[in-house]
Amino acid sequence: MVLAGRTILDRVSFTVAPGSFTGLIGSNGAGKTTLLKTILGLVKPTSGTVSIGGAAGPRRDPIVGYVPQKIALEPDAPLRARDLIGLGLDGHRYGMTRPSARRRNLIDEILAAVNATRFADRRVGRLSGGEQQRVMIAHALISRPRLLLLDEPLANLDIGSSHEVVELLRRIATDQGIAIVLTAHDMNPLLHAMDRIVYIARGRAVSGTTAEVVRTETLSELYGYHVEVIHAAGRVLVAAGEAGEGKNARTPPAPPDSQVG
Repeated sequence: MVLAGRTILDRVSFTVAPGSFTGLIGSNGAGKTTLLKTILGLVKPTSGTVSIGGAAGPRRDPIVGYVPQKIALEPDAPLRARDLIGLGLDGHRYGMTRPSARRRNLIDEILAAVNATRFADRRVGRLSGGEQQRVMIAHALISRPRLLLLDEPLANLDIGSSHEVVELLRRIATDQGIAIVLTAHDMNPLLHAMDRIVYIARGRAVSGTTAEVVRTETLSELYGYHVEVIHAAGRVLVAAGEAGEGKNARTPPAPPDSQVG
């Protein structure tokens, strides 16, 4: 894929199955958001195809749900959590939506599914980051998509909130059979939940199970220089080092998920 004369992604190929949880891992600027926008049909690939639900070409209809990375919500905006979720049902329509028992029941059902019932009537702008993330996930889910895309949903969340969101998404994938693709720069919060990982670097990608991808040999080939994959205390450290100089060499910028702690 070429944008503004620069190759962003080159020969990226992967498949997701119903009910699966896929982590799309890469540093800032690696092309993760561009890839999601291509799936959504917002960016046209210069070559290759996107196939969703057996149909070639990107889809913008409710078969795909999307949770963007940045959400700007004014604290005093008169918008309750249930109101925002309801926009997922009728936000594409013009005019006022008439309230109905069926509509309210659908909203209550999805609120319960994401464990957000307790703050359903609070203003969205006054919710915590983790609570807002649950509301946005519910907003994307209420149209009953078959594929749910989330762009950096763990960014700016504390460790506890990140864990809760990952557990929620894992449960949704399993219980509802929805394929979930989530972008992140740090794979560690996702290690226990991911079925597959798509790791992007230098415009290229490698995909497979975590055991297949997060290996010294695989990531060294992807990055084009030596990286050492270290497992410690249930987390992964990817330490970068220039080829031929060993793992104690002066290193180039670290891969995206090199933090341990």
